[in-house]
Parts: sequence; C-alpha cells; structure tokens
Amino acid sequence: MASYILPDGRTVSDSMAFKLNDLQYPGNWLRLSTPEQRAELGITEAQPEPFYDQRFYWGPTLPKDHAQLVEQWTEVIKTTAGTFLALTDWYITRQAETGLATPQSVLDRRTEIRRRSNDKELLLQATTTTEELAAYVTSPEFHVWEALPEPITP
Repeated sequence: MASYILPDGRTVSDSMAFKLNDLQYPGNWLRLSTPEQRAELGITEAQPEPFYDQRFYWGPTLPKDHAQLVEQWTEVIKTTAGTFLALTDWYITRQAETGLATPQSVLDRRTEIRRRSNDKELLLQATTTTEELAAYVTSPEFHVWEALPEPITP
C-alpha cells in the first residue's frame, strides 16, 4: 500500500478517499491515477521509513545501548538453557530422592546445554557494538542448541 502527501501536508493511503480544492476524490483515485495527474495536483508519494530491527535500534541510524542489549540477550540465553534443562530436571530430582541413577545420555545432554549456553554468552560478551551483537543474535549460530548431525558419506 502506497502513501501520498497532499499539498496541505495530510498523508493518505492509496485506498483512501480525500477532499482537495473542494473536490471529493474516491478511495481508488490515487491507485488509478498516473504520476503526472498526481503531480498536477501537487500530490507526492511519501517515502517509506527505512527498515531497522527494533530489537537493536531505536531508529534507522540510532542503535540501542550495547551494554543493555548484552544483558538482555544474556537473559534470553539463560532462559532458553533453563527451559531445555527443565525437560530433564525430573531425572535429577528422582536421583536425589530415590538414588536411581540418571541415564548418562541425559547427563551428557545437560552438560552440552550448559556448554552451549556458556559459549553463547561468551560470544555475546565479545561483541563491541550493537551492529556486531545484532549480527550474532540474528545468526543461525545463536539459535542452534542441538549438535549438528554428522554428514552422511556414501
């Protein structure tokens, strides 16, 4: 959907009816009109706001505070790791209460989750700018918590 600026400064979408110079224009006029017809009336196309990721920037060229983002995303890592660990917490509770051993595969997976969490935190803390932090947080590396399978060789 395109937006246009009328000579009086009002912004309208290409599907809005509007009144200009005491004439009423229907909601489809802007969409069906030519650039020349719009220019004759002094109507210009509004420029879209540049895209920026609001998780990391206040505006297109205004990054959020890097140190605060490191704290915020560290909490995301800790919460994610805690969620994964919670899935097998019952094994640990059962062992503490009954003495029944936790399977080694579960202990190995819990160790792997903690290792990945620590690695992610270190990589996050190693960033020095909001741009670097955003690049890491939006990368696949940040989101992968499982070991990647070994490639199958023929």
